[in-house]
Amino acid sequence: MPEPEDPEQSSYHDRKGWVIVFALFLMLSIVITARNSLGLMMPFWKEDLGWSYKFVATASALMMVTMAATAPVLGSIIDRFGSRVIYAVGMSVIGIVYILCSFMTEPWQLVVVFSLVGGVAFAAMAPSLVSTTIAHHFKERLGLATSMATSGSTGGQFAIMPLFALLITLLSWRNGFFLAGIVILVTALVVFLLIGKEPPRPKTDSGTARSSVLTTMGRLAQMPVFWLLGGGFFICGFTTAGVIKVHLIPYAVSCGFPPVQSATAYGVLSLFSLIGMISYGWMSDRYHRPMLLASCYFFRALTFVMLIYIAGNPTLLYVFAILFGIFDYATFPIVASIVATHIGRHIMGLTMGLIFALHALGGALGSFMGGYLYELFARYDWVWFVSIALAFMAAFLSILISENREPKSNPEGSPAAT
Repeated sequence: MPEPEDPEQSSYHDRKGWVIVFALFLMLSIVITARNSLGLMMPFWKEDLGWSYKFVATASALMMVTMAATAPVLGSIIDRFGSRVIYAVGMSVIGIVYILCSFMTEPWQLVVVFSLVGGVAFAAMAPSLVSTTIAHHFKERLGLATSMATSGSTGGQFAIMPLFALLITLLSWRNGFFLAGIVILVTALVVFLLIGKEPPRPKTDSGTARSSVLTTMGRLAQMPVFWLLGGGFFICGFTTAGVIKVHLIPYAVSCGFPPVQSATAYGVLSLFSLIGMISYGWMSDRYHRPMLLASCYFFRALTFVMLIYIAGNPTLLYVFAILFGIFDYATFPIVASIVATHIGRHIMGLTMGLIFALHALGGALGSFMGGYLYELFARYDWVWFVSIALAFMAAFLSILISENREPKSNPEGSPAAT
């Protein structure tokens, strides 16, 4: 019979887990704001460098394709070696990317530095991969802990995006980018120290690891729950990372709102994303998760209707920001919880990496299509129509997932059958 766990040791692990939650919240606050800043920069770069919305949106799409290509690899590395070094190196690279971007003069520099190099670094700290770190430190209250850590994706933007908009308005976008790069480098060191030493992962030789990854990917491809979650997340990426995160601010500017007010509305959206994420994370520990996931997509579809009518109506802009925000990032803790129980914690890095890759590809499509349609029609209406239809489709896919809270685990590294 196994010996009962020492209460003091258990208390220590609990405290350590919540310290890591704070560290990851801080990391995502900075990183996701940096990643989503391209939408804010569109009007500034158009005026200063002559770069069109279509070009910047295409650069953003390429960044998300790069993230999609590298996230599964990085997720597999986290499964094997842990996440502390991955996060520290990724944040450091992003800090350097921001400093280099402050000197940009040619379009290719944005593509190479931000889209390609930055895309790899951003993938290392995707909220989907961060959820795997939380899963290795929490057996209970996984939904709540995941939502609190990943809510940094939105909570930080509430304060940081409007502040960044004010900074580049007062000091110029070049000085703003340079100062932001320094802040990111300092934060990378803080996060590295807060996470501390991680528990060792099971060791396997490289040949066995490659074989295990390929075998796991093959079995995941045969699991309906993987494709239902992945299909919904592809649409989630389209409607959030691609459409709203890239095009909300330039759309608001095109409707007559100044950049700082547009960024403030984005910040309000981020604040309510934090509230929605934590609320849905708490509910995911208690209620029917597929129905919760479907409700996020369903109500998200309804909020897009408001965007068609926001011109000249700042109140409606902020109402949209509040309502969309509630259902924005709320999908992350639910999906992570379903993966943990339906597929298994032992391969969450790879699984969430693959699901995030689909999310990023959806985001790339949404970003590119938004810029293309805006240049074609000089308006965003068709982007909102497509987003409404796709969000309803994601809600339908989520309903098809069966609820099952029995945790799946397989020490050999393959997903358990569902």
